[in-house]
Amino acid sequence: MKKKSISAETLDVKFDKGEDITEYLDLSKARRPGLKQKRISVDFPSWMVHELDREAERLGVPRQSVIKVWISERLKSYSA
Repeated sequence: MKKKSISAETLDVKFDKGEDITEYLDLSKARRPGLKQKRISVDFPSWMVHELDREAERLGVPRQSVIKVWISERLKSYSA
């Protein structure tokens, strides 16, 4: 399906107003730069895994999500 044409200025105005602009975007070409995944392996002591699992259960998310968020928060605090 061909997307509608629109000027960059008009698109900016619609976006700034909070309007839905998806009809003007070709999402098949969308990319998220800098977010390429790389698998690593990390060993944790059993007590740490237990605590991670408790927090993950409390939040209703997988353990991996807790680890990613906590590491991300820590890394962002260094760059702030």
